[in-house]
Amino acid sequence: MGIFDQMQSQGHEQLIFCYDKTSKLKSLIAIHDTTLGPALGGCRMWPYPKEEDAWRDALRLSKGMTYKSAASGCDYGGGKSVIWADPATDKTEELFRALGLYVEALKGRFITGTDVGTKSIDFVWALTETDNVVAVPEEYGGSGDTSIITAFGVWKGIKASVKEAFGSDSLQGRTVALQGVGKVGSHLAQYLVDDGADLVVCDVNPAYVAELTKKVKARVVKPEEIFDVKCDVFSPNALGAVINDQTIPRLKGKVVAGAANNQLAEGRHGTALWQKGIVYAPDYVINAGGLIQAADELEGFNRDRAYRRTAGIYDALERIYAISKEKKIPPVEAADVMVEEKLRQRGQLKTMYLPR
Repeated sequence: MGIFDQMQSQGHEQLIFCYDKTSKLKSLIAIHDTTLGPALGGCRMWPYPKEEDAWRDALRLSKGMTYKSAASGCDYGGGKSVIWADPATDKTEELFRALGLYVEALKGRFITGTDVGTKSIDFVWALTETDNVVAVPEEYGGSGDTSIITAFGVWKGIKASVKEAFGSDSLQGRTVALQGVGKVGSHLAQYLVDDGADLVVCDVNPAYVAELTKKVKARVVKPEEIFDVKCDVFSPNALGAVINDQTIPRLKGKVVAGAANNQLAEGRHGTALWQKGIVYAPDYVINAGGLIQAADELEGFNRDRAYRRTAGIYDALERIYAISKEKKIPPVEAADVMVEEKLRQRGQLKTMYLPR
């Protein structure tokens, strides 16, 4: 499927290719849907194998941001930027300044910040060229690291999902298998342990595991073993597409709930989990804490307000599970129903004439 066919099928508004010969920036900005407001989404820096992989990722991620924003109650649309480069070797001041100039050219239609491969400090350079950047360090006027509030929201979402699966949201004595203990996963581990959960953890980076186990008690397994762990909750917090034909038969828990984006390899895998009696927390709902913090920053950041809004992930998942039972559809479809109805209603409001 070509670029325009892909945009038409997924409902995208824009895909912008950006190149700067001085910094060697190769970037794409995808804007999916601005029904709710300007597009908000992070910037991913990744050495994609080929050009097609970069634009497909931008389109896929930007659509996810539309749904994440709508599900979390934020009045922003969905967008995403990707930089086609290696974050380990290619970061320069000029690169992020050039990105800032392209973001500024959109005049507030797109607002960006951190994602995989980028850090908040990187966008201090972009901030010199545009104000349409969020989640820069607090000393530069931003709201800082979004991983902590993301972990807080995932913890709340796990509790709501455990309640759906077991009748009580208590994590006391529950076993959670954490796949990935990096930025978000390590904070999530602390929330879970403090709430009485027992942890089994893994990560492809041994240093992350070593650092975590200095702080919390956890049983460590190899990354390839995590799907076979006897647990109550399987929590993916690293790569996407980990819920697939090969892994679903291996899962031992009654809940899948974590911070990773695009956990399902295909939409049908959400149905497969439902048919097995496994409660799945749609990823764009449960991991929305970082977006909520960024959106709150644009209103004048108030930490208490951002955390109150993020705590609402618990309530959003309860609504989704209720729709799932009422309509007899998987939670992943119920979440889409909730979001698409909101977009439809807001789109109708936009047709009203308002005198200026």
